[in-house]
Amino acid sequence: MNRRIVAVVASATGMALTLAGCGSGSAKDAKSSDQPYRVLVTGGLSAQGVLADNSSTSVLAAKAGAKAVNASGGILGRKVEVTAVDDAGDPTTAVTKLREAINSGKKPDLYLDSGPSTVTAAILPILKQNNILSMNIGPTADSSHPSAFPLNFDLAPSPTDYVKGFIPHLKEKGYKSVGIVHGSSSYGESFNTEVTKAFTAAGIKVVKSEEYDVAALDMTPQLQAVRAAGPDALIMDGYGAPVGYLLKSMKKLKWDVPIVANTSVSATSLISTPPPAGVLGTDQVKNLVMQVHKSTKHDANEAAVNKAVEAMKSLGKIRSTLIVACNYDALPLIAAAAKKTGSLDNPQALAKALEDKSVTDKAKTAMLNGYHFSATSHSPNADAGEFLFVEPSAIKDGQFQ
Repeated sequence: MNRRIVAVVASATGMALTLAGCGSGSAKDAKSSDQPYRVLVTGGLSAQGVLADNSSTSVLAAKAGAKAVNASGGILGRKVEVTAVDDAGDPTTAVTKLREAINSGKKPDLYLDSGPSTVTAAILPILKQNNILSMNIGPTADSSHPSAFPLNFDLAPSPTDYVKGFIPHLKEKGYKSVGIVHGSSSYGESFNTEVTKAFTAAGIKVVKSEEYDVAALDMTPQLQAVRAAGPDALIMDGYGAPVGYLLKSMKKLKWDVPIVANTSVSATSLISTPPPAGVLGTDQVKNLVMQVHKSTKHDANEAAVNKAVEAMKSLGKIRSTLIVACNYDALPLIAAAAKKTGSLDNPQALAKALEDKSVTDKAKTAMLNGYHFSATSHSPNADAGEFLFVEPSAIKDGQFQ
């Protein structure tokens, strides 16, 4: 989800969900006040299983964020128009759809994706070439580097951000050594690198790290190697079907060890689904805790999050967790940047404004309390307080209960 990581499907030719706004534009933006601010959001709407559910939620979040902004008069008086396009979660398809949108005469002002990171990697060069501002929930190794992609901003926290939440939890539990099992995806490899470095610096010994092929159906050999090293806890990375195979392999080994999993695991629906479709309530998850965004755990006192949830529900069913709903925050961030610049017509100026903490602090975001972009990093640089560790539970309206 981070890098791996939608209710009404628009056609590839651009059937838009138009969310009307009211209010008058500023003088600086008057020349285009009658033009909508066009947002293109793509996702694997026709994909299978968890990817489809996550993409549905990601796109739904983008629409809800636009609805919230338009309810306040739009951005500088301009309504936000969201077009949702099915990319099937496939990089080649995503590239084709983006090129079609650019060549249609209705070039998007903002592009949002729904992951996975392979889609982000494929479309970023095209967005850069066409001077299009973008935000994504499927970060890559260089997507947050302004030197590489000055107009792109990662909405999903990076592995570096997530590690900030791991260390306090591990120390609270008294775990002095850990083993790691991670996927062969770019995210899994980055996650392994970051946690190994951070744990070592924090005095938590990484006794063994094993990578598994994300296409494998059995991870027993990798888990055996980690178990042989005798860790106090197992750090698990996985997304989708591999999570199920990891847990089956753990059961096969009868390895009774605390499992501390990342947000990719908590974004996998089988964890929150009872048998036969999932593993909720079974012995396979009895030792499991998972990292989530604070917004992904229901709290009646979190007014901004609850407002966002209601906005999403008004537009469709929330089919997966709010971990993949960071697109909700995109339009409030753009609105804050536009208020600073006085215009929506200059993507470079908007990007510069988003690097200003005084601007992002004013954005009415919900999925993360704060985005700390800078001139040297377009990653959220999220605080440790943005994350929690929860046991598997049922999901209601995108939140663990």
